[in-house]
Amino acid sequence: MAGQKAFHIDTPENNATTYFDFTPENYERVAHILSKYPNNYKQAGMIPLLDLAQRQHGGWLPLTAMQKVAQICEVPPVKVYEVASFYTMFNRTPVGKYFIQLCGTTPCMICGAQHIKQTIMDHLGIKDGGTTKDGLFTLLEVECLGACANAPMIQLNDDYYECLTPETTIELLEACKAGNPPPMGKWGSLPMNGQVSCEGPKGKTSLTWKEVKVPEIDPKRFESGEVDPASVKEHMAY
Repeated sequence: MAGQKAFHIDTPENNATTYFDFTPENYERVAHILSKYPNNYKQAGMIPLLDLAQRQHGGWLPLTAMQKVAQICEVPPVKVYEVASFYTMFNRTPVGKYFIQLCGTTPCMICGAQHIKQTIMDHLGIKDGGTTKDGLFTLLEVECLGACANAPMIQLNDDYYECLTPETTIELLEACKAGNPPPMGKWGSLPMNGQVSCEGPKGKTSLTWKEVKVPEIDPKRFESGEVDPASVKEHMAY
C-alpha cells in the first residue's frame, strides 16, 4: 500500500491482540503447502502461507497473521516481517473489497493511464492510496503489471481489466458496486474494448494452425554422451 511503513504501528484493528488463526479448511491447505518442502525447510513455504493468510483475512495481513506463519514455519517472527514488508503483494494495512492497482508505467502512461486514474478518483471520491468510506474500493498506482500490449489497464484483486477508457472504467466500477464484476475472458484477462486477449484489430494473425505440430525428437540423440554445439538447435527441436 502507498504509505506503508517498513515497521509496524499498532492500530485498533491491527495489534498484538488481534485474533488470527487459519480456518480448518485452510489448515488443510497449509499442510498441502508444507508437504512440498523438507521438514527442515518449512520456511520455504512462507510466501504461499502469507498469501493464504492474506486471502483469509480480507486482503491484508495483521501482525498476528504474520506471527502465526512464523510459528508454522518455525522461524523467528522477524523473518516473516522481513518478507511481508519487502514484497508489494502483501498489504499490512486494510484494503477495500476491490483493490485497484493501476499501472502507471510508460506504455500505460502514454496510452492514458493518468486519465483512468483521474476517472477512478473522481468517481469514487478518493486519492491514490485511499479507500472509500464504505470499504469497497482501494486505489493504488503501481509499477508495470506486464500487460503493456493492452494499455491502459488495472489489476482488480487478482484480475486484469485492460484496454480501458474513462467510460468503460466507470462501467467496471459500477458493476463492482453491484457485486457483479465482469468475468474474466478465455485467456485470463478481460480487454474492455471487446477484443480477445492481446489480438489486434485484425484478430489472430499468427499461430493460426488448428492442430499443434509436435516436432519429432530422436530419443537416442544423447546416447553417445557427446553433443556437437553446432547441432544444439536441432537437438532441441528448434
